[in-house]
Amino acid sequence: MNFLILSCSTGEGHNAAARAVQEELTRQGHEAVLQDMMLLAGPHVARAVGGGYVGTVQHAPRLFSALYDAGSHLSSARRRSPVYYANALVAGRLERLLARGRFDGVVTTHLFCAETLTWLKRHGRLHVPCLAVATDYTCIPFWEETDCDRYVIPHPELTDEFAGRGIPRSRLLAFGIPVSARFSQPMDPAAARARCGLPPDSRVYLVMGGSMGFGQIRQLTDRLAEACLPGEQVVVLCGRNDKLKAAIERRHPAGGPAVTAVGYTRRVADYMAGCAVIYTKPGGLTSTEAAVRRIPIVHTSCIPGCETRNLAFFAGHGLSMAARKLPEQVSCGLQLVRDELSAEAMRRAQAEHISPCAASRLVEALVQLCSSRKEV
Repeated sequence: MNFLILSCSTGEGHNAAARAVQEELTRQGHEAVLQDMMLLAGPHVARAVGGGYVGTVQHAPRLFSALYDAGSHLSSARRRSPVYYANALVAGRLERLLARGRFDGVVTTHLFCAETLTWLKRHGRLHVPCLAVATDYTCIPFWEETDCDRYVIPHPELTDEFAGRGIPRSRLLAFGIPVSARFSQPMDPAAARARCGLPPDSRVYLVMGGSMGFGQIRQLTDRLAEACLPGEQVVVLCGRNDKLKAAIERRHPAGGPAVTAVGYTRRVADYMAGCAVIYTKPGGLTSTEAAVRRIPIVHTSCIPGCETRNLAFFAGHGLSMAARKLPEQVSCGLQLVRDELSAEAMRRAQAEHISPCAASRLVEALVQLCSSRKEV
């Protein structure tokens, strides 16, 4: 079968989930095309949408929080929001892509794409099944005004929340968030460190801020460097935040405490496999990837809104530790690294609640959905 996968570059998480679905579809012998939907409207529109999101999150998090809260109050299954009508503007271009590609079905890992697909469906212009993937551990505003055939959600305990917002229970599939198989493949930690150019025998504290390098990463890095024992080091994945990478390199030049700053990389699975603990904001994808890898997690600064809910879910189920202040965050990581009982308890909780099989289950359900539609 031939499938279209839609995403949107507001942060890297949606794209990572889309690539995981594409990877699994290909593994199972299907064809899959991955498309940033906003690029259909032109690169300037895609840059404006992605850049607007990143800029607001980085420089005006309180504004983002206020917008998220406003969306929560406005969101309703009984009316259409401005978000719906804005994304409907891309409907014609998406319809032409669907016609050219002769796709058997569509997967979307982003709300905006689901809104566009919903517009097409309600106007009788979508002729293949569509499946949506929720990439946060909550029902974010406006999901309930979409009309997809299936919704893959992160955990069974979220079923009531999504259904309570108006999405039919019969369409909810609590498979988990799809992540690349690289995060569940057996990997020797020393070999993973060597692949990343790190000393194979070192103990690594991995610091991530998402693709945009969000949070008090410089300050956290400084405190971790001060706490490191001989043979330990801090590795900071700065994402696309080049200013952050340069600042860390200035503060921690070669020859000082072992701190390595890394720009945007596709080797995240290797860095995770090689670390003893990960410090990360509670993004849905990164948190799920780390939990699938069974790495002890310390959650740090969160983007207000959906990530606040992610943090509550992870901390509430023992999947991560969290603290608001930097000294306590450092202490959490030290505890998980130096107290094996704490680390093992977290790994057991991760194994209980976070499945590495979400992508394969999603593909099986998608193929069944599209096959049954063809038979009608």
